[in-house]
Amino acid sequence: MTDIKTVGIVGAGQMGSGIAHVCALAGYDVLLNDISPDQIRQGLAQIERNMVRQVARGLITQEAMETGFKRIRAADDIAAVGATDLAIEAATENEDTKKAIFKALHPHLLADTLLASNTSSISITRLASSTDRPERFIGLHFMNPVPVMKLVEIIRGIATDVGTYETAVNFAKSLGKTTANAEDFPAFIVNRVLVPMINEAIYTLYEGVGTVDAIDTALKLGANHPMGPLELGDFIGLDTILSIMNVLHDGLADSKYRPCPLLVKYVEAGWLGKKVGRGFYDYRGEAPVPTR
Repeated sequence: MTDIKTVGIVGAGQMGSGIAHVCALAGYDVLLNDISPDQIRQGLAQIERNMVRQVARGLITQEAMETGFKRIRAADDIAAVGATDLAIEAATENEDTKKAIFKALHPHLLADTLLASNTSSISITRLASSTDRPERFIGLHFMNPVPVMKLVEIIRGIATDVGTYETAVNFAKSLGKTTANAEDFPAFIVNRVLVPMINEAIYTLYEGVGTVDAIDTALKLGANHPMGPLELGDFIGLDTILSIMNVLHDGLADSKYRPCPLLVKYVEAGWLGKKVGRGFYDYRGEAPVPTR
């Protein structure tokens, strides 16, 4: 099994920065890369803010924060990521984008570098087949927000070898995470169940069964969910929800996975959720206000 000491992450958005955060606190040296240097700076700033919040809540010490944050370095050149023990792709949920990242990494990889994708729905076998090392490729699906959520789904492609799998499980556990093994089917376990529920909530809104507020209140109080499905969709990103529904619909050819037309409209309008200030709620004021 590979002894992981250095971790490279491509994608410095919410997921990539969260993965960098937990890796650094667990003692790994981390390189954080993104196509946008500004996004790397924003990612590092977000990590620092989240660590400060953890110190304030007594979850980590000030010393652990300072030591951990110093372990994370910006990598403006993707070549640096290739020279790590484990390179994790954490880019947008688009298969062509992910394959392009692995292609860019290819000339810079060490012989023993493991490759992982944080994809939440796309075939690990298909992504792995676009690399030179499908046997050393695995899915590591972290949940959002990474520093808070305890689960990592481990997804093996058809060619993933036993050593890669065992290393991945031990790595996830070293971060304080619990692992769940998922077979390489569209959207794996969590999103196979969760995202169609969100899509159904959007259909419920689309068909006029309930308002945004009524649907979210009903699920929070009637099913004891911590967030309503429309609020959760905004938090995840409606573009990501649509991408996952398209993967499910295309991959399983079942009409029950058809994306709701209202979801498509919101994405077309650029109302992608909390990250842009507007989705099923408008976040631009002091308190979120339903947009329908």
